[in-house]
Amino acid sequence: MLFEPLVIPPKVQEEFGVTIDWLLVQSPSDRMLVSVLQQVVDSGEAEAIALAMERGWRLIADDRKARSWAKRLGVHVIGTAGILVRAKREGLLSSVKPLLEAMQQKGFRMSPALVAEVLRLAGEE
Repeated sequence: MLFEPLVIPPKVQEEFGVTIDWLLVQSPSDRMLVSVLQQVVDSGEAEAIALAMERGWRLIADDRKARSWAKRLGVHVIGTAGILVRAKREGLLSSVKPLLEAMQQKGFRMSPALVAEVLRLAGEE
């Protein structure tokens, strides 16, 4: 597995609407930080940023605003595209291109420049 364990805060669990066995649910302890972050990002992202910051963990996020705020707070961030590149490098995927295309067909927005960079990093240019 690329990331172990995978931990999400309660608000993200609520957003999923289902329990996923391999995801651990943990609450951030700094409720003040969560409240401040909720002024600029949604509740799930606020809890996720606070939890990552408290624990010194990497945050998995694609939302531009959430990524920006996390980085401002010193949290290391990786997005879905970065995870795909890492999975390819680890030999867990044979190709990222079909997955990128499927994601875009489902409404996942990526700039042409990001797609090109992901393909380059995955050795699929």
